[in-house]
Amino acid sequence: MKHAGETAVRRRAGTHLEAWGSATATPEIPAAAADFLSRQRMLLIGAVGSDGRLWASPLAGAAGFAQAVDERTIVIEAVPGEHDPLAGLAGGEIGMLAIEPRTRRRMRVNGTVRREGGRLIVRTEQTYANCPKYIQTRDISAEATGSPAIASVAEVLGGEHRAWIEGADTFFVATRVSGLGADLSHRGGNPGFVRTVDDRRLVWPDYAGNSMFMTLGNLELDESCGLLFHDWENGDALHLTGRARVDWDPGDVPGAQRLVGFEVDRAVHVRGASPLRWTFEKYSRFNPPARTPPTGDATGFRGKENS
Repeated sequence: MKHAGETAVRRRAGTHLEAWGSATATPEIPAAAADFLSRQRMLLIGAVGSDGRLWASPLAGAAGFAQAVDERTIVIEAVPGEHDPLAGLAGGEIGMLAIEPRTRRRMRVNGTVRREGGRLIVRTEQTYANCPKYIQTRDISAEATGSPAIASVAEVLGGEHRAWIEGADTFFVATRVSGLGADLSHRGGNPGFVRTVDDRRLVWPDYAGNSMFMTLGNLELDESCGLLFHDWENGDALHLTGRARVDWDPGDVPGAQRLVGFEVDRAVHVRGASPLRWTFEKYSRFNPPARTPPTGDATGFRGKENS
């Protein structure tokens, strides 16, 4: 299906590939992708929660907790925890990312989901691999047990959260357009590539990628957005939900082709959200140097410009 948002963004970016992005993703799960999925211990999902807001969340389990049981069905033997903003997820559109930081491999799946007890059943609509750009290498070093999750909810970002965001080298972004589906994508860079403007706003550079523009295409039609900042060392999760806008003037931010500004509606900090503990190895060689973006209008908050 042609995605009007992706088409508009590609034209604005000067990439005139009509049959690209969503139009090239197939619903069937290739055998190699099914094998990759079966080895993963962490998945990221993006969906609308019971509160009507868009969120991104982590899932974890033993290798094999996610399996492709046929060419269009994935069974995940896990559901969001009780403190997760997606705890009440029962069904609807879903974006999913299986990422293996150790090898810098990733696989994206978009489709629909339904919950059956303690597991999620995903019917795939789009399945595709992504390049390894901007993925930092990490490996699982330990697994915590017996530490119950604790959550705190806020309407603004506190000092702890602003420091967390500005020190991050990775985050995940959920977008959706009703009828066209949800999507969950990875963003990476050197620490400092994401900056907080104030206690409600943050901004990040949009680096050169594969020109599929599935995230930006969704934002062109619907500003709803969910972000996940994952603390790899202690398993905490910072979930943000709000609205994102694209600024087509990146100023002098290194490597940026555009800037994306995000305004927070709600923040949920879940301590001990994941049992997995990861050890950092090295940054991606593709990461541009991080530098504070210009202040003022060049933060993605001038509103949409015509494509």
